[in-house]
Amino acid sequence: MKKNILLVLFSMYAVYGTAQVQINNELKNLINQSFTYYPKVKEVNNTISTAQQKLELTKLNNMPEVTGNASYAYIQPKITIPLGGTEFQFAPVNSVNASINAQYALIDFGRLKANIEKSKDELQTATHNLSYVKAQLANQVANIYYNIVYLKKAIAIQDSVLKFLNDNKKIVDAKLQNGDALKVDVLNIQAAIDNEQNRKVDLQNAIQKQLNLLNYTTGISLANGTQFDFDLTATNNIDDLIAIAQATNMDFVIMKDKIKEALSDVNIAKLSNKPIVGLQASAGYKNGYIPDVENPRFNYLAGIGITVPIYNGGKTKQQVKLAQNIVKQNELAQETLNNNYKKDIQQALTDIKSNMERIQNTQGQIDEAKYAERLAAARFLNGTGTNLELTNASTNVQRAELTRLQYQYQLCLAKIELARLIGYQYW
Repeated sequence: MKKNILLVLFSMYAVYGTAQVQINNELKNLINQSFTYYPKVKEVNNTISTAQQKLELTKLNNMPEVTGNASYAYIQPKITIPLGGTEFQFAPVNSVNASINAQYALIDFGRLKANIEKSKDELQTATHNLSYVKAQLANQVANIYYNIVYLKKAIAIQDSVLKFLNDNKKIVDAKLQNGDALKVDVLNIQAAIDNEQNRKVDLQNAIQKQLNLLNYTTGISLANGTQFDFDLTATNNIDDLIAIAQATNMDFVIMKDKIKEALSDVNIAKLSNKPIVGLQASAGYKNGYIPDVENPRFNYLAGIGITVPIYNGGKTKQQVKLAQNIVKQNELAQETLNNNYKKDIQQALTDIKSNMERIQNTQGQIDEAKYAERLAAARFLNGTGTNLELTNASTNVQRAELTRLQYQYQLCLAKIELARLIGYQYW
């Protein structure tokens, strides 16, 4: 037990010493709100109560069983024989029997202990399942939250584009009145405004859907976040990260629980061919005692018995073999889990690195696009540029800013994913 506690403490130190997460209070509050609101959490939480009750029920198998029994039978013909000139009755006509019976398993050779241990394992698994659901829910809420942040920022970009186009439309309108522009120029820029307005409507629709999802998971339909402020500081060593995941990620913890439960099934199956030594006792009233067979008399008995399995057609051997195969199956599944998580962690690290590089590279593109936009606006205002050049320049700025925003968004999601993979409970 002490060894297991030290292992857990070491694992926790490894997590918080190797990885650190910064999270804003609003997101933390939303995640914790989801734990009390989301129905699935309540459902899984109830399985813990069920497992606890099952454990208590298993422990009660150590108690003696006491039953009451009462019976009456009318027997004909009367059982008599002639004896000494009279009929001697050997059995009552009205047979009555009332008794209290008790049974107790004195020695079961470890059966009860093994079943209690399995029930404890199942209770632990139920507890870990609750933690697993919370971890998945926290990841879902974090993704929704930063989806909303992304859409807010995208709408802000659309607003800046619309402002730029509307300002230039005023210039085109003035040029049209002065005879320096054509009606088609006004129509073209208005078409560009309408197109960007439709994109804004699409973004507003998307953000409303995300708010609906937020309400679905937390019961709250408001998120005030405006920045990608989820920050994860972790080692880039894949072996260290997979070791952390194996210690704290609920997928690994539950897989260990499954292996432990399967080993318990092996032990229980092996014990099925062991004998059982039991005590039994009974006390009550019944008739049928010679010579006065109709008169009920107090009676009692006490004894000890042993039940020894001799032959069951190889059923025990097959049960042990099946249980051992399930252990092996779970161990193979654990290896698959290790392999998948190693791949996913490596992918998350790659996404973090590549998106950080992309964000740095896009700053130059944005500066160049904005310079070209200002130049096109000046040329258009002076009559040396066209409306098409101005619209294209504005579109290029929008694309560059949206590209950077997407990289920032993807970087944030990659950090959230890495935190999920290593099992960091940032809430």
